[in-house]
Amino acid sequence: MLVGEQMGHGFMLYKDVWDNVSPFSGLTYWLVDSLFGRSQLAYQLVAGLVCIVQILYFNFVIHSRDVFPERTYVPGALYALFLNISFDLGTLSPMLLANTFLLFAFGSMVKILIRREVSAQVFEMGLYIGIATLFYLPASLFMAWALLALLFYTGATIRHHLLGLFGSLFPLLMVVLFFYLNDGVESLNRNLLTSVFQVKQYNLNDFSSLLVSLFLPLSFGVMGFMRIFTSIRFVNYQTRIQQVMALWFIVAVFTIPLMQYLAPMQFVVFIPPASFFATHYFQSFKKKSWADEVLFMFMGGIIIIMQLQGLRGLIPGVSAGRLENLRAKPASLPAEIHNKRILVLGQHTGEYLNNYTATPYLNWELASYDLENLDNFDSVIHVYDNFRKDPPDYVIDKSDVMPKLLERVPALKRQYTPSAWKGIYRRN
Repeated sequence: MLVGEQMGHGFMLYKDVWDNVSPFSGLTYWLVDSLFGRSQLAYQLVAGLVCIVQILYFNFVIHSRDVFPERTYVPGALYALFLNISFDLGTLSPMLLANTFLLFAFGSMVKILIRREVSAQVFEMGLYIGIATLFYLPASLFMAWALLALLFYTGATIRHHLLGLFGSLFPLLMVVLFFYLNDGVESLNRNLLTSVFQVKQYNLNDFSSLLVSLFLPLSFGVMGFMRIFTSIRFVNYQTRIQQVMALWFIVAVFTIPLMQYLAPMQFVVFIPPASFFATHYFQSFKKKSWADEVLFMFMGGIIIIMQLQGLRGLIPGVSAGRLENLRAKPASLPAEIHNKRILVLGQHTGEYLNNYTATPYLNWELASYDLENLDNFDSVIHVYDNFRKDPPDYVIDKSDVMPKLLERVPALKRQYTPSAWKGIYRRN
């Protein structure tokens, strides 16, 4: 919301808004903010619409291309169920947006595998992966998925591989060109590209919730994958699609070290292979078997309970699924700091819920590049310019940065004075 809000005020992502959200995700948040403002319901509804598109498209590809021996709507049903293992998956996250275009790439791959000939669709597949990368940068690893799938399971030539690579790189090059023309390539590199490869310090307090959320879809997916080896009903292209989807799962595992934090929303990329192989598991039962019906309903019931537990705390005293450490909670601030433009120096923990952000320093890990490097003259100049362009009404100093900043920049010392509350500076 904060990124979209700042972009709505005319500030340019990365150059004027220091955050590591990918460009197309930032564009989406700007669009939602422009239409609905700061509305949590709007974000949830848009996320719900994206989920519906994914469910329908995934089931359409599976159903229309005879990916399974029998045409069925079970893949779509499982996809819908697995999207509800945690309320967090219904968040309009960059990974959810990127996953939509990865599914489109999968649809193009299925067409190629069925026809056993590589055509212009390889460019289309690469283009979808490139767009997914612009929504969530770690999705770029799926370029390797496409390359390996074409190499192992099709008769693709070097020309086809280059065409797919160009399709992937084309949207990325257009975005780089945009930032180059707006003098923002250095900001793009610092705030987005280099931040992905920084060492992550994960908060494991919600790790149990993550494991609980992933247990059911991965368990049924693994059981379905194992059942494939005992079945001989598949034709060649169905076997190739199974191998391509297994390759998807392997590539998805490599995105985990690139995640900014651990939360169910980051693992939405595992839902397509989990739904795909879980369908194999349920189809492996004999026709008119009551066992698969009971098991399916039992799984659905457990998922509903998990969803309610996460949303409402259905089971008293149990924190699993609640994701308390990731929820934004209102910070304890003086009553007069309400609907003000503020800057938080340090990790913000809800200060912006009832206030608005000022200056580009939205992400503290990126902001510390300037604010904890005040012995560097260039950093001091950057900070002063950013304060001058978008001055905050209050500065909440949680990292003891402000005294040194005011010492380095006398012009700011005349504008900001300590308030009656410790660590809070007021603009004169």
